Amino acid sequence: MQDNLEKPVLNTLNKEYSRERKLSFLERIYLPEVFKALWYTLKQMFSPKFTMNYPEEKWDPPSIFRGRPVLVEDNGQERCVACGLCARACPPLAISMQANEDSDDPKERYPDFFEINMLRCIYCGFCEEVCPEEAIVMSKDYDIVFESREQAIYDKERLLVPKEDLEERLEYLRNYRNNQFGQFWDFQEENNIHSVRDRDQNWESGLSLVDILEQQKKIDETKASSTWS
Repeated sequence: MQDNLEKPVLNTLNKEYSRERKLSFLERIYLPEVFKALWYTLKQMFSPKFTMNYPEEKWDPPSIFRGRPVLVEDNGQERCVACGLCARACPPLAISMQANEDSDDPKERYPDFFEINMLRCIYCGFCEEVCPEEAIVMSKDYDIVFESREQAIYDKERLLVPKEDLEERLEYLRNYRNNQFGQFWDFQEENNIHSVRDRDQNWESGLSLVDILEQQKKIDETKASSTWS
């Protein structure tokens, strides 16, 4: 056992320290700083007030603001294809969903249910960053009140917001991502529908594996009609 555990440690700041500033008499009694603070407070009492009378006056956030996450409703239908990336990227695990398939839907997949626990949400925006369809975005909604834990769980019907009401945020995301990734991003709205059927206009479910491979080889050899600009 060591014998010098109770030995005091010398203070590194002492009179010999070259960069240590010596305080004057007034600075040591702190009165000038106290008077400066009182004078600043007095000036602020008579300055113009910028306080908003909430809730009569509500703040209109800018497009960069990250409010309550919502699902984009495009032409009466959700953009979401239930890929699950937002649920994977969510740090507090606030998002849950179940995918379903519809042969009449151009997207083929859609969320059978989609829920966000707003008590867990930390408004980080990771779900918005990883979404390949721009189907979930951060809205301007910040006035959120719950009376129970059940009310804090938003289902798909409560999350869907028409695209027209989110144009400002969507335009911000386009500009942000184009600046971030350059000319290779060039986001277009028609990219929201990603389907394997787009590879084959004569899509048939009854083809054998050999026919599918031959048809896919023929499609791969066809030159693309357009390229990324």
